[in-house]
Amino acid sequence: MPSSTAPYHAHHRFARSSVLKLRPILNLIRNRYADEAMNILKHLPHRGARMIEQVLKSAMANAENAGVREVGSLVVTDARGDGGPMFKRLMPRARGTAYMIRKRTCHIHIGLSEDFASDSSTRFEASQAVESSPVKAEADADTSAVAANA
Repeated sequence: MPSSTAPYHAHHRFARSSVLKLRPILNLIRNRYADEAMNILKHLPHRGARMIEQVLKSAMANAENAGVREVGSLVVTDARGDGGPMFKRLMPRARGTAYMIRKRTCHIHIGLSEDFASDSSTRFEASQAVESSPVKAEADADTSAVAANA
């Protein structure tokens, strides 16, 4: 199991939800301040948001116990969900066959750190790369050509 590189972290292992349901929620809070991430999670209607919210609260409490004064100003640098073991059940089907039902579990990891510079620079560079991509330039050229013909 890979450990988190963030100095303050918490995890929920064997959470009774599929990781596919949790990953979009984890993507929402990654690279955000802890207070902002809590606000986002509070207003989401998903059951997985409640699980992630508990893990985030635990990571914030771990940081507070370590001596951090402004826990809300920490940044969620590590927000990931990994697949866990599956409960396997059989469902009887026609003609004596059976289908496997996989009840999935996952492991939720949240890491908080104080430095935002390394993460924000990579986010800024990624947004600049999307803005200057050749596909976008071709699309802009096509729309300007259509506008000139009209």
